[in-house]
Amino acid sequence: MVVVFLSLIVVIWVASFFKIFFRATSISRATILDDGKKNVMFVIAHPDDESMFFSPTINYFTSTACNLHILCFSTGNADGMGSIRDQELHRACAVLKVPLQQLKILDHPNLQDGFGQLWSHDLLTEIIEEEVTNHYIHTIITFDNYGVWGHCNHRDVHRGVLKFLQTNSGRNVKAWELVSLNIFRKYCGPVDIWLSILSAKRHPSKVIIINKQPWKSFKAMAQHLSQWVWFRKLFVLFSSYTYVNTLDRINPESNELL
Repeated sequence: MVVVFLSLIVVIWVASFFKIFFRATSISRATILDDGKKNVMFVIAHPDDESMFFSPTINYFTSTACNLHILCFSTGNADGMGSIRDQELHRACAVLKVPLQQLKILDHPNLQDGFGQLWSHDLLTEIIEEEVTNHYIHTIITFDNYGVWGHCNHRDVHRGVLKFLQTNSGRNVKAWELVSLNIFRKYCGPVDIWLSILSAKRHPSKVIIINKQPWKSFKAMAQHLSQWVWFRKLFVLFSSYTYVNTLDRINPESNELL
């Protein structure tokens, strides 16, 4: 019985990789870029967020004619390695083909990395508005309200984007959030491709982006040497975020901030 179960798991993993390498499709162009506007900004909390969570979407956009920016709100200095992690993010962006002049990493005294470090939504909104204005951003990609695994900095970034949308309703800026998954889907690796596709059939508003270059995600995360310890290697291998992203449109009329 155990052998049959393990054999089934292997077959599903092989089928999932076959889907990635030979039949991968991303149904995002018509939904995210339906207006032809291609200045896209990823808004993240820490160095390595881009590689651990958003790499399928980054790889998709860099394969198109999009003009890609990353706004990182901290250097990840919780363990005193902020300057090192800053340089690691530059190297990861080079792997992911994000123009380094379009990467901005902040080291604001009121936006420091750490659990329990609450970030001002007003300050986040002010910075996002400045970046959107300076770079003519049309589309924002960020975390959802749970932030993948509940990290307070991830959740604050989401709320900063939401507040920006609510206070700038006259701007034609769209924002999409990375959907947080339950623990089974989070760690089922490429198998989640099939579960994501099934979920999208039930929720047509969601966008599924399959990572056609998962090896690039591994290489990008490996640039974060200070973080590239054994359990993060396992995370990247088994995390569904390495292989597929599910995005949902952020509703500016949400009452999350109330």
